[in-house]
Amino acid sequence: MSFIPDTATLIQFAIATVILAITPGPDMTLFVSRTLSQGRATGFASMAGALCGTLIHTTLVVVGVSALIVASPVAFFVLKIFGAGYLVFLAWQAIAKGSAFSPEKKTGPQISLLRSWVAGLGVNLLNPKIILFFMTFLPQFVSAHDPNAPGKLFFLGAMFIVLSIPVTVPMVLAAEKFSAAMKASPRVTRVVDYLFAGVFSAFALKILTAQAK
Repeated sequence: MSFIPDTATLIQFAIATVILAITPGPDMTLFVSRTLSQGRATGFASMAGALCGTLIHTTLVVVGVSALIVASPVAFFVLKIFGAGYLVFLAWQAIAKGSAFSPEKKTGPQISLLRSWVAGLGVNLLNPKIILFFMTFLPQFVSAHDPNAPGKLFFLGAMFIVLSIPVTVPMVLAAEKFSAAMKASPRVTRVVDYLFAGVFSAFALKILTAQAK
């Protein structure tokens, strides 16, 4: 099937996705916080909302990047170079500032599943870093000269969501233990930060050296 990238690309993308999924951030903090305070159903509703937001971001990025490829391969090349620089910046931030994970167990009135879903969707859609990340991350895995680039971009975006689910679901199921472990073992979080930095630095180097040939 022409819309499926080659095996090497799929493996590289899968590794990057898993590392990104286990890196603490606003989405993960929301899932765990809601689970701790409202129960697993609420946590899963928030997670579902965030995944829907990711699907929307992916669709918008695929449409925009695909249009850019058709309109100007040179502009697409500039986007990839900018993307390489942004990935290096994310890697530096991961090492310099570390991950953001501070779930709170607040007691209060029960929040409906719909409101929790909307909260997850909002956290995802209203985070400007996410759209910028997808705009610079996904293009690293396609070529401007590939006629099947739009299909491959959407396939990778869907793959990102599918691979994120088995990583985030256990975090919700064991939210209390997971939260305690993360707080008690900052070294684990730092290992994840360095993995994140290493993988995305490698992708940035890959695109820069490939274009230099």
